[in-house]
Amino acid sequence: MEQYKGRAIVQKIAAGRIWFYTKEEQSVKRYRVEDTEKEWKRYEAARDEAVRELNGLREKAVRELGEINAAIFEAHALMLEDRDYSDSVKNIIETQGVNAEYAVAATGDNFARMFSGMEDEYFRAKAADVQDISERVIGILSGRRKRKKMGKEPVIVVAEDLAPSETVQMDKSKVLGFVTRQGSSQSHTAILARTMNLPALIGVPVREEWDGKMAVLDGVNGLLYVDPDEETLKNMRKLQKEEQERIRLLTEYKDQETVTKSGRRVRLCANVGSVSDVAGALQNGAEGIGLFRSEYLFLEADHCPTEEEQFQTYRLAAEMMAGKPVVIRTIDIGADKRAPYMEGEPFHLEQETNPAMGLRGIRLSLKKEELFKTQLRAILRAGAYGEVSILYPLITSVEEFKRAKALLREVEEELADFGIPCGKVRQGVMIETPAAAVLSDLLAAEAEFFSIGTNDLSQYTMAVDRENPRTEEYFDSHHPALLRLIEYTVKNARAAGIPVGICGDLGSDESLTEFFVKVGVDELSVPPSRVLPLREKIRNID
Repeated sequence: MEQYKGRAIVQKIAAGRIWFYTKEEQSVKRYRVEDTEKEWKRYEAARDEAVRELNGLREKAVRELGEINAAIFEAHALMLEDRDYSDSVKNIIETQGVNAEYAVAATGDNFARMFSGMEDEYFRAKAADVQDISERVIGILSGRRKRKKMGKEPVIVVAEDLAPSETVQMDKSKVLGFVTRQGSSQSHTAILARTMNLPALIGVPVREEWDGKMAVLDGVNGLLYVDPDEETLKNMRKLQKEEQERIRLLTEYKDQETVTKSGRRVRLCANVGSVSDVAGALQNGAEGIGLFRSEYLFLEADHCPTEEEQFQTYRLAAEMMAGKPVVIRTIDIGADKRAPYMEGEPFHLEQETNPAMGLRGIRLSLKKEELFKTQLRAILRAGAYGEVSILYPLITSVEEFKRAKALLREVEEELADFGIPCGKVRQGVMIETPAAAVLSDLLAAEAEFFSIGTNDLSQYTMAVDRENPRTEEYFDSHHPALLRLIEYTVKNARAAGIPVGICGDLGSDESLTEFFVKVGVDELSVPPSRVLPLREKIRNID
Protein backbone atom coordinates (compact mmCIF):
# COMPACT_ATOMS: atom_id res chain seq x y z
CA MET A 1 0.00 0.00 0.00
CA GLU A 2 1.24 3.49 -0.88
CA GLN A 3 0.10 6.67 0.87
CA TYR A 4 0.29 10.22 -0.50
CA LYS A 5 -0.52 13.57 1.10
CA GLY A 6 -2.37 16.38 -0.68
CA ARG A 7 -4.48 19.47 0.02
CA ALA A 8 -8.09 18.45 0.60
CA ILE A 9 -10.85 20.47 -1.08
CA VAL A 10 -14.01 18.64 0.05
CA GLN A 11 -13.98 16.61 3.27
CA LYS A 12 -15.52 13.36 2.05
CA ILE A 13 -14.27 9.84 1.40
CA ALA A 14 -14.34 7.80 -1.81
CA ALA A 15 -13.14 4.30 -2.64
CA GLY A 16 -12.79 2.91 -6.15
CA ARG A 17 -10.45 2.27 -9.05
CA ILE A 18 -8.23 4.98 -10.48
CA TRP A 19 -8.93 6.30 -13.97
CA PHE A 20 -5.78 8.13 -15.01
CA TYR A 21 -6.69 10.90 -17.40
CA THR A 22 -3.96 11.49 -19.97
CA LYS A 23 -4.09 14.46 -22.28
CA GLU A 24 -3.91 13.66 -25.98
CA GLU A 25 -0.39 14.36 -27.18
CA GLN A 26 -0.49 17.34 -29.48
CA SER A 27 2.94 17.07 -31.11
CA VAL A 28 2.74 19.67 -33.86
CA LYS A 29 4.96 19.50 -36.92
CA ARG A 30 5.97 22.59 -38.85
CA TYR A 31 5.84 22.46 -42.61
CA ARG A 32 5.72 25.00 -45.40
CA VAL A 33 2.56 25.79 -47.37
CA GLU A 34 2.23 27.44 -50.75
CA ASP A 35 -1.31 28.81 -50.39
CA THR A 36 -1.35 30.83 -47.14
CA GLU A 37 -4.84 32.16 -47.87
CA LYS A 38 -6.17 28.59 -48.01
CA GLU A 39 -4.35 27.78 -44.75
CA TRP A 40 -5.87 30.83 -43.07
CA LYS A 41 -9.36 29.75 -44.15
CA ARG A 42 -8.64 26.28 -42.77
CA TYR A 43 -7.80 27.92 -39.43
CA GLU A 44 -10.96 30.06 -39.52
CA ALA A 45 -13.12 26.97 -40.08
CA ALA A 46 -11.45 25.15 -37.17
CA ARG A 47 -11.79 28.21 -34.95
CA ASP A 48 -15.50 28.52 -35.72
CA GLU A 49 -16.03 24.84 -34.99
CA ALA A 50 -14.17 25.24 -31.68
CA VAL A 51 -16.42 28.18 -30.73
CA ARG A 52 -19.52 26.09 -31.50
CA GLU A 53 -18.13 23.27 -29.35
CA LEU A 54 -17.44 25.66 -26.48
CA ASN A 55 -20.96 27.06 -26.68
CA GLY A 56 -22.27 23.50 -26.53
CA LEU A 57 -20.08 22.77 -23.51
CA ARG A 58 -21.39 25.91 -21.84
CA GLU A 59 -24.99 24.74 -22.28
CA LYS A 60 -24.06 21.32 -20.85
CA ALA A 61 -22.28 22.95 -17.91
CA VAL A 62 -25.24 25.23 -17.18
CA ARG A 63 -27.51 22.18 -16.92
CA GLU A 64 -25.12 20.19 -14.75
CA LEU A 65 -23.15 22.79 -12.79
CA GLY A 66 -25.00 26.13 -12.97
CA GLU A 67 -24.35 29.44 -14.71
CA ILE A 68 -21.35 30.47 -12.60
CA ASN A 69 -19.31 27.34 -13.33
CA ALA A 70 -20.30 27.46 -17.02
CA ALA A 71 -18.96 31.01 -17.51
CA ILE A 72 -15.44 29.70 -18.22
CA PHE A 73 -16.55 28.30 -21.60
CA GLU A 74 -17.98 31.63 -22.68
CA ALA A 75 -14.65 33.20 -21.69
CA HIS A 76 -12.79 30.58 -23.78
CA ALA A 77 -14.98 31.29 -26.80
CA LEU A 78 -14.29 35.02 -26.41
CA MET A 79 -10.55 34.30 -26.27
CA LEU A 80 -10.73 32.44 -29.58
CA GLU A 81 -12.62 35.31 -31.14
CA ASP A 82 -10.14 37.85 -29.75
CA ARG A 83 -8.57 39.81 -32.56
CA ASP A 84 -5.06 39.77 -31.06
CA TYR A 85 -5.07 35.97 -30.95
CA SER A 86 -6.33 35.58 -34.52
CA ASP A 87 -4.00 38.29 -35.83
CA SER A 88 -1.06 36.41 -34.33
CA VAL A 89 -2.07 33.16 -36.03
CA LYS A 90 -2.59 34.94 -39.35
CA ASN A 91 0.72 36.75 -39.12
CA ILE A 92 2.66 33.51 -38.49
CA ILE A 93 0.91 31.74 -41.40
CA GLU A 94 1.51 34.60 -43.84
CA THR A 95 5.02 35.75 -42.90
CA GLN A 96 6.49 32.29 -42.33
CA GLY A 97 4.42 30.41 -44.91
CA VAL A 98 3.64 27.61 -42.44
CA ASN A 99 0.72 25.32 -41.59
CA ALA A 100 -2.16 26.44 -39.36
CA GLU A 101 -1.42 23.82 -36.65
CA TYR A 102 2.05 25.26 -36.10
CA ALA A 103 0.77 28.85 -36.13
CA VAL A 104 -1.84 28.04 -33.47
CA ALA A 105 0.68 26.17 -31.31
CA ALA A 106 3.18 29.03 -31.54
CA THR A 107 0.49 31.61 -30.75
CA GLY A 108 -0.71 29.56 -27.78
CA ASP A 109 2.81 29.23 -26.40
CA ASN A 110 3.52 32.94 -26.88
CA PHE A 111 0.31 34.07 -25.18
CA ALA A 112 0.77 31.53 -22.36
CA ARG A 113 4.29 32.81 -21.70
CA MET A 114 3.00 36.37 -21.70
CA PHE A 115 0.28 35.56 -19.15
CA SER A 116 2.61 33.42 -17.00
CA GLY A 117 5.01 36.34 -16.68
CA MET A 118 2.42 38.69 -15.23
CA GLU A 119 2.44 39.47 -11.51
CA ASP A 120 -1.34 39.35 -11.15
CA GLU A 121 -2.48 35.82 -10.22
CA TYR A 122 -5.72 36.32 -12.15
CA PHE A 123 -3.84 36.81 -15.40
CA ARG A 124 -1.29 34.07 -14.66
CA ALA A 125 -4.23 31.66 -14.51
CA LYS A 126 -5.11 32.67 -18.08
CA ALA A 127 -2.00 30.82 -19.32
CA ALA A 128 -3.76 27.48 -18.83
CA ASP A 129 -6.89 28.81 -20.53
CA VAL A 130 -5.08 29.93 -23.68
CA GLN A 131 -3.30 26.57 -23.90
CA ASP A 132 -6.62 24.79 -23.55
CA ILE A 133 -8.26 26.66 -26.43
CA SER A 134 -5.15 26.27 -28.62
CA GLU A 135 -5.12 22.50 -28.08
CA ARG A 136 -8.81 22.37 -29.00
CA VAL A 137 -8.19 24.12 -32.35
CA ILE A 138 -5.12 21.99 -33.09
CA GLY A 139 -7.15 18.86 -32.38
CA ILE A 140 -9.80 19.96 -34.87
CA LEU A 141 -7.18 20.85 -37.50
CA SER A 142 -5.28 17.59 -37.11
CA GLY A 143 -8.25 15.29 -36.50
CA ARG A 144 -6.51 13.77 -33.43
CA ARG A 145 -9.10 14.08 -30.70
CA LYS A 146 -9.82 10.57 -29.46
CA ARG A 147 -9.59 10.24 -25.70
CA LYS A 148 -9.72 7.27 -23.42
CA LYS A 149 -13.28 6.72 -22.25
CA MET A 150 -14.49 5.89 -18.76
CA GLY A 151 -15.73 2.37 -18.12
CA LYS A 152 -19.07 1.38 -16.66
CA GLU A 153 -18.01 1.63 -13.00
CA PRO A 154 -17.54 4.93 -11.10
CA VAL A 155 -13.87 5.93 -10.74
CA ILE A 156 -11.48 8.28 -8.97
CA VAL A 157 -10.19 10.64 -11.69
CA VAL A 158 -6.43 11.22 -11.41
CA ALA A 159 -4.51 13.65 -13.65
CA GLU A 160 -1.62 16.08 -13.80
CA ASP A 161 -4.23 18.82 -14.16
CA LEU A 162 -7.74 19.14 -15.56
CA ALA A 163 -8.96 21.91 -17.85
CA PRO A 164 -12.59 23.08 -17.60
CA SER A 165 -13.41 21.62 -21.03
CA GLU A 166 -12.08 18.23 -19.91
CA THR A 167 -14.00 18.00 -16.66
CA VAL A 168 -17.33 19.13 -18.08
CA GLN A 169 -17.25 16.40 -20.74
CA MET A 170 -16.89 13.66 -18.12
CA ASP A 171 -19.91 11.60 -17.10
CA LYS A 172 -20.45 13.05 -13.61
CA SER A 173 -22.38 9.97 -12.48
CA LYS A 174 -19.16 7.97 -12.89
CA VAL A 175 -16.87 10.30 -10.93
CA LEU A 176 -16.15 9.45 -7.28
CA GLY A 177 -13.55 12.17 -6.73
CA PHE A 178 -10.56 14.04 -8.20
CA VAL A 179 -6.80 13.91 -7.57
CA THR A 180 -4.38 16.23 -9.40
CA ARG A 181 -0.74 17.25 -9.14
CA GLN A 182 -1.36 20.84 -10.16
CA GLY A 183 -3.96 23.40 -9.14
CA SER A 184 -4.84 25.51 -6.12
CA SER A 185 -7.81 25.72 -3.78
CA GLN A 186 -9.34 28.18 -6.29
CA SER A 187 -8.62 26.10 -9.42
CA HIS A 188 -11.38 24.84 -11.71
CA THR A 189 -11.00 21.29 -10.38
CA ALA A 190 -11.44 22.54 -6.81
CA ILE A 191 -14.51 24.60 -7.73
CA LEU A 192 -16.04 21.66 -9.60
CA ALA A 193 -15.43 19.33 -6.64
CA ARG A 194 -17.20 21.75 -4.30
CA THR A 195 -20.09 22.15 -6.74
CA MET A 196 -20.50 18.38 -7.10
CA ASN A 197 -19.79 17.82 -3.38
CA LEU A 198 -17.10 15.25 -4.24
CA PRO A 199 -13.79 14.65 -2.41
CA ALA A 200 -10.71 16.10 -4.10
CA LEU A 201 -6.99 16.35 -3.44
CA ILE A 202 -4.54 18.69 -5.16
CA GLY A 203 -0.75 18.72 -4.98
CA VAL A 204 -0.38 14.92 -5.13
CA PRO A 205 2.64 13.48 -7.08
CA VAL A 206 0.45 11.42 -9.43
CA ARG A 207 1.69 8.57 -11.66
CA GLU A 208 0.20 7.16 -14.84
CA GLU A 209 1.07 3.62 -13.67
CA TRP A 210 -1.74 3.91 -11.07
CA ASP A 211 -4.34 3.54 -13.82
CA GLY A 212 -6.78 0.77 -12.90
CA LYS A 213 -5.48 0.31 -9.37
CA MET A 214 -7.75 0.34 -6.34
CA ALA A 215 -7.54 3.51 -4.23
CA VAL A 216 -9.09 5.31 -1.29
CA LEU A 217 -9.41 9.10 -1.41
CA ASP A 218 -9.60 10.41 2.16
CA GLY A 219 -10.71 14.02 1.82
CA VAL A 220 -11.05 14.36 5.60
CA ASN A 221 -7.34 13.84 6.31
CA GLY A 222 -6.01 14.83 2.87
CA LEU A 223 -4.64 11.37 1.99
CA LEU A 224 -4.66 9.10 -1.04
CA TYR A 225 -4.12 5.37 -0.53
CA VAL A 226 -3.05 3.45 -3.66
CA ASP A 227 -3.49 -0.34 -3.49
CA PRO A 228 -4.88 -0.06 0.07
CA ASP A 229 -4.72 -3.14 2.29
CA GLU A 230 -7.90 -4.82 3.47
CA GLU A 231 -7.78 -3.14 6.88
CA THR A 232 -7.61 0.35 5.33
CA LEU A 233 -10.46 -0.45 2.94
CA LYS A 234 -12.55 -1.73 5.83
CA ASN A 235 -11.93 1.39 7.93
CA MET A 236 -12.69 3.75 5.03
CA ARG A 237 -15.91 1.95 4.11
CA LYS A 238 -16.94 2.18 7.73
CA LEU A 239 -16.31 5.96 7.64
CA GLN A 240 -18.33 6.20 4.41
CA LYS A 241 -21.30 4.46 6.02
CA GLU A 242 -21.04 6.76 9.04
CA GLU A 243 -21.04 9.78 6.71
CA GLN A 244 -24.13 8.48 4.87
CA GLU A 245 -25.88 7.92 8.18
CA ARG A 246 -24.90 11.43 9.26
CA ILE A 247 -26.50 12.89 6.13
CA ARG A 248 -29.67 10.91 6.83
CA LEU A 249 -29.80 12.13 10.42
CA LEU A 250 -29.20 15.74 9.36
CA THR A 251 -32.54 15.78 7.55
CA GLU A 252 -34.13 15.63 10.98
CA TYR A 253 -32.78 19.12 11.70
CA LYS A 254 -34.23 20.86 8.66
CA ASP A 255 -37.23 22.35 10.45
CA GLN A 256 -35.62 22.60 13.88
CA GLU A 257 -34.68 25.89 15.56
CA THR A 258 -31.00 26.81 15.64
CA VAL A 259 -30.58 27.15 19.38
CA THR A 260 -27.94 25.95 21.85
CA LYS A 261 -28.79 23.75 24.84
CA SER A 262 -28.63 26.86 27.02
CA GLY A 263 -31.18 28.66 24.84
CA ARG A 264 -28.82 30.91 22.80
CA ARG A 265 -30.48 31.58 19.43
CA VAL A 266 -28.38 31.84 16.24
CA ARG A 267 -29.86 32.55 12.82
CA LEU A 268 -28.56 30.20 10.09
CA CYS A 269 -28.74 31.70 6.60
CA ALA A 270 -27.37 30.83 3.18
CA ASN A 271 -24.96 32.50 0.77
CA VAL A 272 -26.20 32.50 -2.85
CA GLY A 273 -25.01 33.80 -6.20
CA SER A 274 -28.21 33.44 -8.21
CA VAL A 275 -31.94 32.82 -7.97
CA SER A 276 -31.33 29.13 -8.75
CA ASP A 277 -29.25 28.88 -5.56
CA VAL A 278 -32.23 30.09 -3.50
CA ALA A 279 -33.98 26.73 -4.04
CA GLY A 280 -30.99 25.00 -2.44
CA ALA A 281 -31.16 27.37 0.51
CA LEU A 282 -34.83 26.53 1.07
CA GLN A 283 -34.26 22.78 0.68
CA ASN A 284 -31.58 22.90 3.35
CA GLY A 285 -33.70 24.79 5.84
CA ALA A 286 -31.96 28.17 5.66
CA GLU A 287 -33.64 30.88 7.73
CA GLY A 288 -32.88 33.54 5.15
CA ILE A 289 -30.38 34.68 2.55
CA GLY A 290 -27.54 36.21 4.51
CA LEU A 291 -25.56 37.13 1.39
CA PHE A 292 -26.90 37.47 -2.15
CA ARG A 293 -23.79 38.10 -4.25
CA SER A 294 -25.35 40.45 -6.79
CA GLU A 295 -22.13 40.72 -8.82
CA TYR A 296 -22.77 37.28 -10.33
CA LEU A 297 -25.78 38.76 -12.11
CA PHE A 298 -23.28 41.07 -13.84
CA LEU A 299 -20.57 38.44 -14.39
CA GLU A 300 -22.93 35.93 -16.01
CA ALA A 301 -24.35 38.48 -18.47
CA ASP A 302 -22.81 39.72 -21.71
CA HIS A 303 -23.99 43.26 -20.93
CA CYS A 304 -24.60 45.46 -17.92
CA PRO A 305 -27.94 44.28 -16.44
CA THR A 306 -30.68 46.90 -16.65
CA GLU A 307 -32.70 48.11 -13.68
CA GLU A 308 -35.61 45.93 -14.78
CA GLU A 309 -33.44 42.83 -15.14
CA GLN A 310 -31.97 43.36 -11.68
CA PHE A 311 -35.38 44.11 -10.15
CA GLN A 312 -36.88 40.88 -11.53
CA THR A 313 -34.01 38.84 -10.07
CA TYR A 314 -34.12 40.44 -6.62
CA ARG A 315 -37.93 40.35 -6.53
CA LEU A 316 -37.97 36.64 -7.35
CA ALA A 317 -35.49 35.92 -4.56
CA ALA A 318 -37.58 37.92 -2.08
CA GLU A 319 -40.78 36.16 -3.15
CA MET A 320 -39.19 32.70 -2.98
CA MET A 321 -37.99 33.34 0.57
CA ALA A 322 -41.58 34.25 1.53
CA GLY A 323 -40.91 36.79 4.26
CA LYS A 324 -37.52 35.43 5.36
CA PRO A 325 -34.74 38.02 5.20
CA VAL A 326 -32.78 38.53 1.98
CA VAL A 327 -29.54 40.52 2.25
CA ILE A 328 -28.36 41.78 -1.13
CA ARG A 329 -24.73 42.85 -1.35
CA THR A 330 -24.25 45.66 -3.84
CA ILE A 331 -21.91 44.79 -6.72
CA ASP A 332 -18.46 43.71 -5.57
CA ILE A 333 -16.94 44.04 -9.02
CA GLY A 334 -13.21 44.46 -9.56
CA ALA A 335 -10.06 42.45 -8.70
CA ASP A 336 -10.67 38.91 -10.00
CA LYS A 337 -14.36 39.60 -10.70
CA ARG A 338 -14.69 41.14 -14.13
CA ALA A 339 -16.24 40.37 -17.50
CA PRO A 340 -15.01 41.44 -20.97
CA TYR A 341 -17.76 44.05 -21.43
CA MET A 342 -16.67 45.83 -18.25
CA GLU A 343 -13.80 47.49 -20.09
CA GLY A 344 -16.42 49.78 -21.66
CA GLU A 345 -19.46 51.69 -20.38
CA PRO A 346 -20.44 52.11 -17.62
CA PHE A 347 -17.51 50.44 -15.81
CA HIS A 348 -14.34 51.41 -17.69
CA LEU A 349 -12.36 48.93 -15.59
CA GLU A 350 -8.65 49.27 -16.27
CA GLN A 351 -5.85 46.83 -15.46
CA GLU A 352 -4.40 47.47 -12.02
CA THR A 353 -1.07 46.50 -10.49
CA ASN A 354 -2.75 45.21 -7.33
CA PRO A 355 -6.46 44.76 -8.16
CA ALA A 356 -7.34 43.18 -4.78
CA MET A 357 -6.64 46.59 -3.29
CA GLY A 358 -7.82 48.62 -6.24
CA LEU A 359 -11.05 50.14 -7.51
CA ARG A 360 -13.58 47.54 -6.39
CA GLY A 361 -16.64 47.12 -4.16
CA ILE A 362 -18.10 50.32 -2.75
CA ARG A 363 -15.24 52.33 -4.24
CA LEU A 364 -16.34 51.51 -7.77
CA SER A 365 -20.01 52.06 -6.91
CA LEU A 366 -19.33 55.54 -5.53
CA LYS A 367 -17.24 56.40 -8.59
CA LYS A 368 -19.99 55.22 -10.94
CA GLU A 369 -23.03 56.82 -9.29
CA GLU A 370 -25.54 56.14 -12.08
CA LEU A 371 -24.59 52.48 -12.13
CA PHE A 372 -24.93 52.37 -8.34
CA LYS A 373 -28.26 54.22 -8.27
CA THR A 374 -29.67 51.86 -10.90
CA GLN A 375 -28.90 48.92 -8.61
CA LEU A 376 -30.26 50.72 -5.54
CA ARG A 377 -33.54 51.42 -7.38
CA ALA A 378 -33.87 47.75 -8.32
CA ILE A 379 -33.22 46.64 -4.72
CA LEU A 380 -35.66 49.17 -3.25
CA ARG A 381 -38.38 48.08 -5.69
CA ALA A 382 -37.76 44.43 -4.77
CA GLY A 383 -38.13 45.43 -1.14
CA ALA A 384 -41.87 45.80 -1.72
CA TYR A 385 -42.05 42.01 -2.19
CA GLY A 386 -40.24 40.77 0.93
CA GLU A 387 -37.82 41.54 3.75
CA VAL A 388 -34.87 42.93 1.79
CA SER A 389 -31.69 44.51 3.16
CA ILE A 390 -28.69 46.15 1.49
CA LEU A 391 -25.09 45.29 2.36
CA TYR A 392 -22.25 47.56 1.23
CA PRO A 393 -18.88 45.82 0.50
CA LEU A 394 -15.29 46.96 1.17
CA ILE A 395 -16.18 49.85 3.47
CA THR A 396 -13.08 51.45 4.99
CA SER A 397 -14.51 54.66 6.48
CA VAL A 398 -17.65 56.14 8.02
CA GLU A 399 -17.72 58.71 5.22
CA GLU A 400 -18.06 56.02 2.54
CA PHE A 401 -21.05 54.53 4.33
CA LYS A 402 -22.68 57.95 4.75
CA ARG A 403 -22.26 58.66 1.03
CA ALA A 404 -23.91 55.34 0.16
CA LYS A 405 -26.81 56.10 2.51
CA ALA A 406 -27.22 59.55 0.99
CA LEU A 407 -27.50 58.07 -2.50
CA LEU A 408 -30.12 55.60 -1.27
CA ARG A 409 -32.17 58.51 0.12
CA GLU A 410 -31.97 60.24 -3.27
CA VAL A 411 -33.21 57.09 -5.00
CA GLU A 412 -36.05 56.65 -2.48
CA GLU A 413 -37.21 60.20 -3.17
CA GLU A 414 -37.04 59.65 -6.95
CA LEU A 415 -39.15 56.49 -6.70
CA ALA A 416 -41.67 58.28 -4.45
CA ASP A 417 -41.96 61.15 -6.94
CA PHE A 418 -42.88 58.68 -9.68
CA GLY A 419 -45.23 56.75 -7.41
CA ILE A 420 -43.23 53.53 -7.78
CA PRO A 421 -43.74 51.10 -4.87
CA CYS A 422 -40.66 50.26 -2.87
CA GLY A 423 -39.83 48.70 0.48
CA LYS A 424 -38.08 50.07 3.53
CA VAL A 425 -34.75 48.27 3.45
CA ARG A 426 -32.17 47.98 6.21
CA GLN A 427 -28.62 49.11 5.44
CA GLY A 428 -25.59 47.20 6.66
CA VAL A 429 -21.82 47.37 6.53
CA MET A 430 -19.70 44.46 5.38
CA ILE A 431 -16.76 44.28 7.76
CA GLU A 432 -14.04 42.90 5.50
CA THR A 433 -11.19 45.34 5.98
CA PRO A 434 -9.13 45.88 9.14
CA ALA A 435 -10.07 49.57 8.87
CA ALA A 436 -13.79 48.75 9.14
CA ALA A 437 -13.17 46.42 12.08
CA VAL A 438 -11.12 49.03 13.96
CA LEU A 439 -13.81 51.67 13.24
CA SER A 440 -16.67 49.29 14.03
CA ASP A 441 -17.75 51.34 17.06
CA LEU A 442 -18.25 54.42 14.83
CA LEU A 443 -19.80 52.43 11.98
CA ALA A 444 -22.20 50.72 14.39
CA ALA A 445 -23.66 54.13 15.21
CA GLU A 446 -24.59 54.53 11.52
CA ALA A 447 -25.45 50.97 10.44
CA GLU A 448 -28.48 48.79 11.08
CA PHE A 449 -26.46 45.57 10.97
CA PHE A 450 -22.96 44.19 10.36
CA SER A 451 -21.91 41.22 8.26
CA ILE A 452 -18.29 40.11 8.68
CA GLY A 453 -16.76 38.98 5.37
CA THR A 454 -13.99 36.73 6.65
CA ASN A 455 -12.54 35.92 3.20
CA ASP A 456 -11.28 39.42 2.47
CA LEU A 457 -10.79 40.28 6.15
CA SER A 458 -8.41 37.30 6.35
CA GLN A 459 -6.35 38.25 3.30
CA TYR A 460 -6.10 41.91 4.25
CA THR A 461 -5.26 41.18 7.89
CA MET A 462 -2.52 38.64 7.06
CA ALA A 463 -1.37 40.23 3.77
CA VAL A 464 -2.06 36.94 1.95
CA ASP A 465 -3.57 36.99 -1.55
CA ARG A 466 -6.25 34.28 -1.33
CA GLU A 467 -6.01 33.69 -5.12
CA ASN A 468 -2.26 32.96 -4.99
CA PRO A 469 -1.35 29.29 -4.33
CA ARG A 470 2.24 30.30 -3.54
CA THR A 471 1.16 32.10 -0.38
CA GLU A 472 -1.31 29.49 0.92
CA GLU A 473 1.18 28.36 3.57
CA TYR A 474 0.99 31.81 5.19
CA PHE A 475 -2.78 31.73 5.50
CA ASP A 476 -4.09 30.88 8.96
CA SER A 477 -7.86 31.02 9.35
CA HIS A 478 -7.45 30.87 13.15
CA HIS A 479 -4.85 33.64 13.32
CA PRO A 480 -5.17 35.49 16.67
CA ALA A 481 -5.22 38.88 14.93
CA LEU A 482 -8.18 37.83 12.78
CA LEU A 483 -10.14 36.39 15.71
CA ARG A 484 -9.46 39.53 17.76
CA LEU A 485 -10.83 41.75 14.98
CA ILE A 486 -13.95 39.58 14.78
CA GLU A 487 -14.48 39.63 18.55
CA TYR A 488 -13.89 43.41 18.70
CA THR A 489 -16.41 43.99 15.90
CA VAL A 490 -19.05 41.81 17.58
CA LYS A 491 -18.50 43.62 20.88
CA ASN A 492 -19.08 47.03 19.26
CA ALA A 493 -22.14 45.82 17.36
CA ARG A 494 -23.74 44.45 20.52
CA ALA A 495 -22.94 47.64 22.42
CA ALA A 496 -24.79 49.60 19.72
CA GLY A 497 -27.70 47.16 19.75
CA ILE A 498 -27.35 46.01 16.14
CA PRO A 499 -27.13 42.37 14.93
CA VAL A 500 -23.86 41.00 13.56
CA GLY A 501 -23.29 37.99 11.33
CA ILE A 502 -20.49 36.05 9.64
CA CYS A 503 -20.86 35.54 5.89
CA GLY A 504 -17.40 34.33 4.84
CA ASP A 505 -15.90 30.84 4.67
CA LEU A 506 -15.13 30.81 8.39
CA GLY A 507 -18.86 30.69 9.08
CA SER A 508 -18.74 27.05 7.90
CA ASP A 509 -15.70 26.16 10.03
CA GLU A 510 -17.17 23.99 12.80
CA SER A 511 -13.98 24.34 14.84
CA LEU A 512 -14.89 28.04 15.25
CA THR A 513 -18.65 27.66 15.81
CA GLU A 514 -18.41 27.63 19.60
CA PHE A 515 -16.15 30.70 19.47
CA PHE A 516 -18.69 32.60 17.36
CA VAL A 517 -21.54 31.64 19.68
CA LYS A 518 -19.49 32.55 22.76
CA VAL A 519 -18.52 36.04 21.53
CA GLY A 520 -22.12 36.80 20.56
CA VAL A 521 -22.44 36.40 16.78
CA ASP A 522 -26.16 36.56 15.90
CA GLU A 523 -26.07 34.96 12.45
CA LEU A 524 -23.98 32.58 10.35
CA SER A 525 -24.47 32.70 6.58
CA VAL A 526 -22.93 29.73 4.78
CA PRO A 527 -23.25 27.67 1.57
CA PRO A 528 -26.67 25.95 1.51
CA SER A 529 -25.11 22.49 1.99
CA ARG A 530 -23.54 23.61 5.30
CA VAL A 531 -26.76 24.82 6.97
CA LEU A 532 -27.88 21.48 8.42
CA PRO A 533 -24.48 20.31 9.71
CA LEU A 534 -24.08 23.64 11.52
CA ARG A 535 -27.59 23.42 12.95
CA GLU A 536 -26.72 20.04 14.45
CA LYS A 537 -23.45 21.48 15.79
CA ILE A 538 -25.11 24.50 17.42
CA ARG A 539 -27.94 22.48 18.94
CA ASN A 540 -25.32 20.37 20.70
CA ILE A 541 -23.42 23.31 22.18
CA ASP A 542 -24.04 23.80 25.91
